[in-house]
Amino acid sequence: MSDMNEEKQRAAAWFRTLRDEIVAAFEGLEDSHSEGPFSEMPAGRFEVSETTRASDDGSDAGGGLMSVMRGGRVFEKVGVNVSEVYGTLGSQAQAAMAARGVPGMSDDPRFWASGISLVAHMQNPHCPAVHMNTRMFWTPGAWWFGGGSDLNPCIEYEEDTAHFHDQQARHLQAHGAGLYPELKAWADEYFYIPHRKRARGVGGIFMDDRNSGDWAADFALTQDIGRAFLPAYLPLVKRRRRTAFGEAEKEVQLVHRGLYAEYNLVYDRGTKFGLATGHDANAVLMSLPPLAKWV
Repeated sequence: MSDMNEEKQRAAAWFRTLRDEIVAAFEGLEDSHSEGPFSEMPAGRFEVSETTRASDDGSDAGGGLMSVMRGGRVFEKVGVNVSEVYGTLGSQAQAAMAARGVPGMSDDPRFWASGISLVAHMQNPHCPAVHMNTRMFWTPGAWWFGGGSDLNPCIEYEEDTAHFHDQQARHLQAHGAGLYPELKAWADEYFYIPHRKRARGVGGIFMDDRNSGDWAADFALTQDIGRAFLPAYLPLVKRRRRTAFGEAEKEVQLVHRGLYAEYNLVYDRGTKFGLATGHDANAVLMSLPPLAKWV
């Protein structure tokens, strides 16, 4: 298999473009929130910092951008990170890749990976938290795409869940009639918390190890998963951000955030991979909520 340098750069550029669109849209929400809870606060802005991956021998191993907004009018904490990292997988990561069926790990453990990762925790408990991630991974023996998005409301509204799923289904239509049900079922399984015997939210779509043999088709699918995010999510925030709430609703939100923290620390594959391969720990753990509570 070739190094696929052109394809890698196309993918990395797309993740950066999507990041820019989402950051602009989220700051626009902050600017437009002029009525309701938290509207008297200054509009939030993203703080942007560069991240690096630590290699064992000190050589360049890539990095990315960590963009985090804290204490805004709408977002209590939201991170939108992009990365492009490369190098040689350590023994732990090699074993994990080999267990997933990635060929050639013992012969040539070089890798390259790029992606976007987003998690939003909201000020208003009526506004749902959300996660979105898409990525491309390459080794000399294989390449694939992965990712998706899922909605994590602490106070559920059936119409919000329906809208979120409808937008994702619409964006996947061009890729085959059976794809949305497949990726929805995958998300239901992946974002499940076994020790709680429940899902962490109301689902979405998810895929991993996507390699149909047609790189362009798989990249187009990955792009449409990313394109679905803003039309699926922004209307929900606009609908709920002015809803009044009290201490009871805030308590529900804090306890629900505990589910999110548990899942990401115990089960999330991306968290494990990022820490195992030496990526910036603050960027990897950006997904954790600013406050959470356990009963």
